Amino acid sequence: MKIKNLFYLPTLLLFMLSSCSRFNQSSLPIHSVQVVNPVPSSNTTTQRYSGIIREAHEVSLGFKTAGQIKNIYVKEGDQVKKGELLAELDNADYLLGVEALQIQYDQLKSEVARTRKLFDQKSVSANDYEKASAGLKQLGVQLQVNKNKLKYTKLYSPTDGYIQSVNFSPAEMVDAGTAIFTFLDVSHLEVKTDLPSKTLKVINNAVRYECIIPSEKEPQVYPMDFVSLSPKADGNQLYQLCLKFREKPDKEITPGMNVEVCLTINEKTDSIGGFEIPACAIFKSGDNSCVWVLKEDSTIEKRVITMDDHFSGEKITVIKGLNGTEKIVRAGVNSLQEGEKVIVIKQPEKTNVGGLI
Repeated sequence: MKIKNLFYLPTLLLFMLSSCSRFNQSSLPIHSVQVVNPVPSSNTTTQRYSGIIREAHEVSLGFKTAGQIKNIYVKEGDQVKKGELLAELDNADYLLGVEALQIQYDQLKSEVARTRKLFDQKSVSANDYEKASAGLKQLGVQLQVNKNKLKYTKLYSPTDGYIQSVNFSPAEMVDAGTAIFTFLDVSHLEVKTDLPSKTLKVINNAVRYECIIPSEKEPQVYPMDFVSLSPKADGNQLYQLCLKFREKPDKEITPGMNVEVCLTINEKTDSIGGFEIPACAIFKSGDNSCVWVLKEDSTIEKRVITMDDHFSGEKITVIKGLNGTEKIVRAGVNSLQEGEKVIVIKQPEKTNVGGLI
């Protein structure tokens, strides 16, 4: 009896150890952290210009085949989704064309099947069988072309956007490629503003682009990315700058809205611009200096940075690795791990000196 119990003892110990391991993993504490945003270094200035939101593209939409317009399902100013039916042609003749070829195809397919049996029995030559097979393939191609033309009698929205104008009415005849609609592609939006020549000279020193959209509660600030800059001035000696949203903006933001564009520019061309962060936010990983960046799902990821050689006090200037939109963990960085989920706590109030309460 004792021997039998000793036999089950290792299994029992393994079960207890695995249970303890699962318990320890599930009971790991979730760290609470404070976060800060990188601040442009003191060598930078912010310049503000008025801008306007524009759609990415203006597209002329038309049918891929000719015919008479049967229905138009949208009107000017309508917002449409990708794949939404916009208009269709009278498809009666196209349906008849498909039916006629389908009958011929089915008949020839049966004949080819019989010819195949005769060929296997060596009752017909290989040349006759190959001709029959080639005829079936050719008819199949013609049938597919007619099916495609039948599909082309319906016009769908290629992406999310707005109908700017409707150029035809039902019952009108149109050719293939005729622009039925003028369509505004808003799958992504851009912001355009005009810059004076003095800003053009220092645009290469820009370290941050932002778009400020007025709101009833508080202005909305969106980080932007550089798209293009016109090398030629307009009649007012201004150069057009085009920026794109780094993240998809709210649905309420539409083409034509007036916005404010903020450019953070490094003043000293002989110095390297960057962002200031607390020195306590930096930790070492091997030979690299790193910070923890908070992601949208409340997990953290390690970001390798390059610091300016000249620093003093509690702030350090990062010249590479940050774009200024991140949320950086400012304290307790050495106790965190890659991918760990954390809880963000608010900064202590100014009246709470030292964060003691």
